Amino acid sequence: MENKKDAKQKAQEIQILEQNLHNILLQKQAFQMELSETQSAKKEIEGSKEVFKIVGQLMIKSNAEKVSEDLINKERLLSLRVGSIEKQELEITNILEELKKEM
Repeated sequence: MENKKDAKQKAQEIQILEQNLHNILLQKQAFQMELSETQSAKKEIEGSKEVFKIVGQLMIKSNAEKVSEDLINKERLLSLRVGSIEKQELEITNILEELKKEM
């Protein structure tokens, strides 16, 4: 009787962890896409003196250095977020592997 309860509980844990892993992977994908776009924008404005920045529904002429600095900061932040998510992904994957071995 105890083994059936343990197995059922572990199966539920596995299901929850797999859902969490799925959500983490979706977040990671979104941040990676945003990071890629940020890196592309940064390359695009290299050597430019003036650029246009979209703010809300307006396109505003901006200083390229300031925009570049903003993009560098955004890139740094997104890289940290992706790294953090990758750590969570690894932790959940390891826990899932252990639970599956126990079953």
